[in-house]
Amino acid sequence: MTDLQPVIGLEVHAQLKTASKIFCGCPTQFGAPPNTNVCPVCLGMPGVLPVLNRRAVEYAVRAALATGCRVNRSSIFARKNYFYPDLPKGYQISQYELPLAEHGRVPIDVDGGAGEAVKEIGLTRIHMEEDAGKLIHEGMPDSDSRSYVDFNRSGVPLIEIVSEPEIGSAQEAHAYLTLLRSILVYLGVCDGNMEEGSLRCDANVSVRPVGREKLGTKVEVKNLNSFRNVMRALDYEIARQSDALRRGESIAQETRLFDADRGVTEPMRSKEEAMDYRYFPEPDLPPLVVEDAWIEEIRSSLPELPRQRRARLMREHGLSARDATFITLEKPLADYYEAVAAASRNPKAAANWVCSELIGRLNAARLTIDRSPVPPASLSALVRLIEDGTISGKIAKSVFDEMFAGGGEPAEIIRRKGLVQISDEASIEAAVDKVLADNPGQLETYRKGKTAAFGWFVGQVMKATGGKANPGLVNEILKKKLRA
Repeated sequence: MTDLQPVIGLEVHAQLKTASKIFCGCPTQFGAPPNTNVCPVCLGMPGVLPVLNRRAVEYAVRAALATGCRVNRSSIFARKNYFYPDLPKGYQISQYELPLAEHGRVPIDVDGGAGEAVKEIGLTRIHMEEDAGKLIHEGMPDSDSRSYVDFNRSGVPLIEIVSEPEIGSAQEAHAYLTLLRSILVYLGVCDGNMEEGSLRCDANVSVRPVGREKLGTKVEVKNLNSFRNVMRALDYEIARQSDALRRGESIAQETRLFDADRGVTEPMRSKEEAMDYRYFPEPDLPPLVVEDAWIEEIRSSLPELPRQRRARLMREHGLSARDATFITLEKPLADYYEAVAAASRNPKAAANWVCSELIGRLNAARLTIDRSPVPPASLSALVRLIEDGTISGKIAKSVFDEMFAGGGEPAEIIRRKGLVQISDEASIEAAVDKVLADNPGQLETYRKGKTAAFGWFVGQVMKATGGKANPGLVNEILKKKLRA
């Protein structure tokens, strides 16, 4: 069979960071005792009326504007009818024919963050809806198992961000999701926590022969609770569908679940169409009208977003595209870096310390940047001590280890451990003379043309001075002595 290509569209559900739910005043606090953040409205009691949360609309508009969407002046809420134990009303208030916003775009890097190859993924729509509750299962199937329903999440405001089927691989899907999450967090409209369910993703996957315009049969994959699992599920599903087509089999249009333990997708149910949900306008809510003046007010309040910040850091601080991309994907990390860069007055050294030394240690300790034991002021002080020659870069790493372990400020650690760099030429010259005198064989080897021995001499001088000698002076004095 002709070569095959995957076509992927993603549906991202993002919980909005409002203090109260979308149609009632119940709090949205995560982790509250089951069924405590509830009221007759979010429990779907007969006779209650929803009242739309203005802040939820504002957050949804912020997300739409930041992703280049057109915000519709008028949109309609609809009832999406289906039965599930955690959906108390038997329908979900969502939007269908007239969503809040349409036709956006998310530009992704397709070169691993080098910043040169960019592909724009179109957004079909962003619409608002309420979240359902949560089922909690206890025990194993076919045994003494029980299921419970927690309605705390019922009515939490969501936006659903639907991409065009323009994603061509699991890697592109990862890049898209990473940037989209970053945008939402920068905006302050979603905390992006996939473990807590604040950000959830369903994938629509099909495969078709290369060059054919018509899409293949679409399969929806659910239960994707991390970016890594999104990639794993997509890779598996693309391979499964490709193998089936090559064997002459047809693909069933269905919804499948991803089993993360086994790395496979399994059938869940036949795929619903819009007609199955029997959408009709929500009779208890009038059309949502968003005035132009309010849209412009929200637009003017948008923060600097990840790609804009990346461009500025590259322009102002001379960072590479890769470093700038890494730093700006997480807003707290970018804020930390900029604080170190400003206080140390050495943006490139700040980037090296943040991207390599700090992040490596944080990852090993399973800490996030906001829980870093080394505040920006302390790291910038360390960078300045290297710059002014107080310590060498090698000593700085051991000082940083001490700082990370809670040992205090860099100047205090250096004083306490006697780590001040030796920059006195006479002292270094004396150490060089002793190393040369004690190693006549190596000296003869060097003078016969084995210049690699130079590095050995540098190492011996550094060892003799306890690693405290200024490396630049060591190199300079050694070269002068060896030439003589």
